Amino acid sequence: MRLHVIWPGKTKNAHLRALIEDYQQRVSHFSRCDITELRETRSRENDAGIDKQAKRITDALLNADVTVLLDPQGQEWSSEQLARQVQNWENSGVRMVAFVIGGPDGVSPELKKQVNKLWSLSKLTLTHEMARVVLLEQLYRAFAIIHRLPYVR
Repeated sequence: MRLHVIWPGKTKNAHLRALIEDYQQRVSHFSRCDITELRETRSRENDAGIDKQAKRITDALLNADVTVLLDPQGQEWSSEQLARQVQNWENSGVRMVAFVIGGPDGVSPELKKQVNKLWSLSKLTLTHEMARVVLLEQLYRAFAIIHRLPYVR
């Protein structure tokens, strides 16, 4: 199974970028993990900007069998629940799962309708850059749980 993580904008914080690279490398021991950083739209474009961003995200999702949008209104999963979900995807022959983190202005309602799952990382408010780290760390943790690695202790 392949993982594809999509988000608008570059990760500017060097420390967070290093963590993203570290967890991406860790995840890649279990699954191919690609990250696509899309061009960010300017926030002053409002709805037009959100629509442009949605088009870019939709274009990046072309080969995904399952799409998961990180959204504050999404369902919260524990690490164990995420691990079970990843294992279910693997066992059911899913070839690619795409995880999408929207921009600071959110995503279009049309994009929300296209995804398979809405997932909330936390009720806490996280910066988009921090959410990227948490997502990749939790994906690694899911594989560590599945493979019974000592990381989860």
